[in-house]
Amino acid sequence: MSVHDMIQGKRQWRAHRARVQALPPDYRIVYQEMQRYLFKVGPVDLLDGPLLPGIVDFFEEGAASGRGVLDVTGHDVAAFCDDLIKDSPTHADVYQQSLDNKPGTAGK
Repeated sequence: MSVHDMIQGKRQWRAHRARVQALPPDYRIVYQEMQRYLFKVGPVDLLDGPLLPGIVDFFEEGAASGRGVLDVTGHDVAAFCDDLIKDSPTHADVYQQSLDNKPGTAGK
């Protein structure tokens, strides 16, 4: 990764954070909790992928239409997050796969 790529990535992250800060307070709180949850259990490509910007897009549309954040996500926000990442490999999956592929562990 070059210095230019790191600077560009930082600019994109700051622009993303500015969009999050522009959300209404209830949306912002739920987004921050979702982000915290996804950083713990989320997919491997969370920072590079379209998931977090997609959530902000979804929340901006919900806020623009005047809906409450729980009307958009449902009352079980963790289940909403799990549905978003259900087909994505997580860090836990990668770790489990690395354990399964170690020499001498076949058939155990």
